[in-house]
This record gives sequence, structure tokens and C-alpha cells, in this order.
Amino acid sequence: MMLNAGLFILRLFVGLTMLISHGWGKLSNFGAMSTKFPDVIGLGSQVSLSLAVFSEVFCSAFIILGLLTRWVSIPLLITMAVAFFVVHGNDPFKSKELAFMYMGIYGTLVFTGAGEYSVDRFIKK
Repeated sequence: MMLNAGLFILRLFVGLTMLISHGWGKLSNFGAMSTKFPDVIGLGSQVSLSLAVFSEVFCSAFIILGLLTRWVSIPLLITMAVAFFVVHGNDPFKSKELAFMYMGIYGTLVFTGAGEYSVDRFIKK
């Protein structure tokens, strides 16, 4: 019971924080950002921004709901790994600490899943 409550709280906090603090600004300013978003993986600024918006907005919303949690944690884990190792790769750890923390959380959700207080639970049954 406590583990499931903990996973629920973790999903709410990480999902809402990522969506509101990082994803929403990218989505609402997509047009302005699409030409100047960092293209660190060589796919073009617009594609890179689209991938970031997909993970930070849509995957975060799914995490909040506990829907396909293990699967939607993977794009978020990749996005944070790119931020940590590539975008902020040469920065001091303090500048990339948040991406590192997110990587740990999303990696954990890949292994644990959403817990009992989730849409995933109803899909399973």
C-alpha cells in the first residue's frame, strides 16, 4: 500500500513538474522555438523540438494518469539523457543536476511501473 502511494505521489510530482515547467513553454511557443531549438542529435531543430514536446507534454500527461507508464518513461529518460550528456555535457554538474535527477526517476518508473493507483492497473485487470 505504501509503495503504491509513493509511486502515485512520485508520478504526480514528476509528471506535473515536467509538463508545466518544461513542456508547456515549448508547446505554447513551438512556432518561435522551432527554428532555433538546439539540434544536438542531427535531426533538425523542428524535429528535435517535436520530440522534446512529445516527451515533456504528452508522455508526462500519461505518467500523471499512470497510463502505459513503463513505455512513456522511456522517451522521457532519453530526453533527459540527451539534456544531461549532450546539451549540458560540458557544463558543471550543478547545471545538469536536474536532468540527472529526472533520469533517475524515469529509469525507476521503467522498472517499477505506475503502481496500483493508475490506469495501467485497470488495463491489466
